[in-house]
Amino acid sequence: MSTQGRPSIGKRQRELKRQERQREKVVKREQRALDKKNRPEAPPGVDPDIAGVIPGPQPPAED
Repeated sequence: MSTQGRPSIGKRQRELKRQERQREKVVKREQRALDKKNRPEAPPGVDPDIAGVIPGPQPPAED
């Protein structure tokens, strides 16, 4: 019996892992799209990336 025509077990496992990662990426992409769609609108003139950031020295971090 020849083993040339059959992929190795390791190759099969890598392929299954790759397919699972792709499925996870699709789910994450869909979730981000839903989150973006349901996000409230920012008021005009406000950059949502820096909204709520206070300039100047920051208080010490509490451990």
